[in-house]
Amino acid sequence: MSRKILIVDDEPNIVIPLKFLMEQNAYQVMVAITGQEAVETIPDYKPDLILLDIMLPGPDGFEICQIIRGNPELKETKIIFLTAMGRDVDMTKGLALGGDAYVTKPFSNAEVVEKVKELLA
Repeated sequence: MSRKILIVDDEPNIVIPLKFLMEQNAYQVMVAITGQEAVETIPDYKPDLILLDIMLPGPDGFEICQIIRGNPELKETKIIFLTAMGRDVDMTKGLALGGDAYVTKPFSNAEVVEKVKELLA
């Protein structure tokens, strides 16, 4: 069974190539473009990994991460923050809240695929 990935980002120029890239690597992919959509999607979809932007309409990525980490049913879900917020303080906060990895935009496709494969291994 293919692993499930949820992409949470409101920028089509990020979502479309990422979705294609993940599908090319045999992952089942769903997309949420707002924080609220992500919060509603996650409990039913139960993704194995979430590619999570921080700056989103509705709950932001940090809040979504806290919601996921507060749900025992989702404790195995991996979270990769994928964001333009590259300051050390943001990275520290994201990882402290329970993120498994932190990748800043612009990113290389190879870097993202490598992180996903590493976390789902």
